[in-house]
Amino acid sequence: YIIASQRLESQRKEIDDTLATFALSPTQLQEVKAKMRVELERGLKKDSHPTASVKMLPTYVYRTPDGTERGKYLALDLGGTNFRVLVVKIRTGMRNSVRMYNKIYAIPLEIMQGTGEELFDLIVQCISDFLDYMGMKNTRLPLGFTFSFPCNQTGIDKGDLVSWTKGFKATDCEGYDVVDMLREAIKRRNEFDLDIVAIVNDTVGTMMTCAYEDPKCQIGLIAGTGSNVCYMEEMNNIEFVEGDEGQMCVNTEWGGFGENDNTEDIRTRYDREVDGGSLNPGKQRFEKMTSGMYLGEIVRQILIDLTKRGLLFRGRITERLKTKGIFETKFLSQIERYNALGLRSILQSLGLDSTCDDSIIVKEVCGAVSRRAAQLCGAGMAAVVDKIRENRGLDHLEITVGVDGTLYKLHPHFSTILKDTVRELAPNCKVDFILSEDGSGKGAALITAVAQSQAIDKYLYAMRFSDETLRDIMARFRREMENGLGRDTNPTATVKMLPTFVRSIPDGSEKGDFIALDLGGSNFRILRVKVSHEKKQTVQMENQIYETPEDIIQGSGSRLFDHVAECLGDFMEKQKIKDKKLPMGFTFSFPCAHSKLDEAVLLTWTKRFKASGVEGMDVVKLLNKAIKKRGDYDADIMAVVNDTVGTMMTCGFDDQRCEVGIIIGTGTNACYMEELRHIDMVEGDEGRMCINTEWGAFGDDGTLEDIRTEFDREIDRGSLNPGKQLFEKMVSGMYMGELVRLILVKMAKEGLLFEGRITPELLTKGTFETKHVSAIEKSKEGLTKAKEILTRLGVEPSEDDCIAVQHVCTIVSFRSANLIAATLGAILTRVKDNKNSPRLRTTVGIDGSLYKMHPQYARRLHKTVRRLVPESDVRFLLSESGSGKGAAMVTAWASRLVGLIAGKYNTMYCKILFNISNVTNNKIVPLNFKESYIHI
Repeated sequence: YIIASQRLESQRKEIDDTLATFALSPTQLQEVKAKMRVELERGLKKDSHPTASVKMLPTYVYRTPDGTERGKYLALDLGGTNFRVLVVKIRTGMRNSVRMYNKIYAIPLEIMQGTGEELFDLIVQCISDFLDYMGMKNTRLPLGFTFSFPCNQTGIDKGDLVSWTKGFKATDCEGYDVVDMLREAIKRRNEFDLDIVAIVNDTVGTMMTCAYEDPKCQIGLIAGTGSNVCYMEEMNNIEFVEGDEGQMCVNTEWGGFGENDNTEDIRTRYDREVDGGSLNPGKQRFEKMTSGMYLGEIVRQILIDLTKRGLLFRGRITERLKTKGIFETKFLSQIERYNALGLRSILQSLGLDSTCDDSIIVKEVCGAVSRRAAQLCGAGMAAVVDKIRENRGLDHLEITVGVDGTLYKLHPHFSTILKDTVRELAPNCKVDFILSEDGSGKGAALITAVAQSQAIDKYLYAMRFSDETLRDIMARFRREMENGLGRDTNPTATVKMLPTFVRSIPDGSEKGDFIALDLGGSNFRILRVKVSHEKKQTVQMENQIYETPEDIIQGSGSRLFDHVAECLGDFMEKQKIKDKKLPMGFTFSFPCAHSKLDEAVLLTWTKRFKASGVEGMDVVKLLNKAIKKRGDYDADIMAVVNDTVGTMMTCGFDDQRCEVGIIIGTGTNACYMEELRHIDMVEGDEGRMCINTEWGAFGDDGTLEDIRTEFDREIDRGSLNPGKQLFEKMVSGMYMGELVRLILVKMAKEGLLFEGRITPELLTKGTFETKHVSAIEKSKEGLTKAKEILTRLGVEPSEDDCIAVQHVCTIVSFRSANLIAATLGAILTRVKDNKNSPRLRTTVGIDGSLYKMHPQYARRLHKTVRRLVPESDVRFLLSESGSGKGAAMVTAWASRLVGLIAGKYNTMYCKILFNISNVTNNKIVPLNFKESYIHI
């Protein structure tokens, strides 16, 4: 018994010693990470690139998808024994969607290891069959070719095969352009034509597919038959590619790591046996330790060795176990998932007569091999994410990795070990992993879509913002808000943060009959608003719109206010209320400084208004003067509000959580409820007050110069107020159509649109309106609308022209939504901080034609806000006549407070005022009741 026990103990030690060679200590993993990092850098350097084991191949993919991609594409997928042909349809709308149709064709071994001409002729034969099957042989589709082998690319559609992997050995291919070989084979067949736009690695396809769902995805990982990683690298780090601006996806081809012997300390004799028996000895050493193609063979080599030493299967080696490739990697996943009984059935299927102890040992062998593979991948990934973090100069990086491959998907422990390793080795990086849905097919189509837009993108690159850039813009706006609130910094702040003296939203007790005026554009509106409480609170509105002619808009201030008074008199006559003195609210949608609710000094005109003698004056006094001059009616103007405040108050009437208002239309602005203790320009610390940010002027001090484009500057130079309202000129409806027109003119001049034709209509300022942008971006009839609009401008657009114009419109409107999301994000985070709450629950009241009419704008804005302010639940509530109804709500609120003071609390208020006056040693100034409630 003692002898037998000692023998078993000796055998157990032999097995443990064998498997110990696969165990990697934390120190060894740190060394792997460090060595990988060195090889990543060597691969990017011009001098060391030729001898680097990690080749860091440029892909000429300059960005990830942004949700604007659309169209129909053909995709090819060659990366193993099966070849796929697909048609991929990408649509945009309320929910982006991708539909795919495909057929799979087998690649026989004799073709895989035959001649290159035979291989590509078979590929073209399969394409021909698929086009027949789909009835598309006469359609010339853009094509993306997923070619999952190392290629040295010199362009998005140019790639020389570096070396075959995965069992391929077709002659006369290595060193030649794969796209040229495909084109030549298509010519030989002479049955159809294709527009080959991009050659794609499956790893890049995986990243692009996942980035379509998650904009933070900037890394792709394949952990399946092969092993590889790609990621978005800074252009200025890629020394052998021209250009320093922006990013490019780099295909690391990390499977070659170790070819310069820097992994010899962790390779085992089993790794060397597998390498020596492969088609490419000495090559792809890291891949041979980590990928599904080789893990099963490593396990087989270990089992043979243990059996030869009498430690397994009673020392009997079966013929099947001697067969190379018989132990497939899928068996590792199955063996690690099953119990002892299940393991024995798998081993019996391989002709192995195993005991219960044998099954346990086999499971330990599989676990050791797969665990090492996952840890090595994790160490490599840690090197990549740390490099990206350092590239961006961040203390902490949040990033997503798109993953594909059967090993990652099917193995019960691989993904967990991989993630744990990355977490341990890159503690300053928060790395999320998401599974790819058909990266080699869908990804190829997305890269093709992105590649088609890259010619346009040289003009639009600066209009695309990463979440990192948007967060930086959030931080800049947050600083400007704080400057605007400070007494000392307000005079030089661009975001003026004007107090409105509106101290609360409606509480449901408002009632009465009110007049509301609404001046904010070429149309002037007057409303009669009745708020009643019969059974439930209801609001009835009657309104009339009056046109404000251009000569009045840009004439004298007295003419403008005489016009307003004349329209008001006409309205009151029609309403038969000239003999009544109804409380009145005035929505005046221009930057004003308030000293109380019914006093507003115009700071500057915007929106094309230039009436003289108004800036620096109280608009209420000017209007009262015009009304008094008429003498046929009287008005009781109780409140002057901005249209943004009106929007917030209107939505607050329906949802009392509403504490932010936004306008996204001809102009743009935002207001929100700020803590009074933070508003240095207003006395008092208790309660809240609505602040009119006047965010349109954000950037007037040069804060946004790094993100403004040549087209933004041209818009500004041609405006009525150069150098002013720069943020508004980048995002609002007044300028969006003109921005698109300038881009189209520039592209046409360079021959990228309309065959270089530029018509007088296209050169005329204002001919391309923002409503055209909305029409062109509609998912179904957008291209038809583009053709109609462009035809009216005198150009004869091709289908490609219409697609390109649609793309330009999308990028311009998407930039607007992103910038609004960033500034709104700054407001929301400030409201959240003011409340000292871990999660903000609030409502944003919103109005404006751009937000309402554009088919994609609202969805894009909401989605970006959710990403930028994840710790919030934000409801966006569309305003119903915010500028009119909201003015009435403010007036109702003011009227209610005046009634309280004039009645029950009159005596008490006088005492309070007297005491305050004594304390401050100020003279007691006579106050009317409208003023007195403000001082409370």
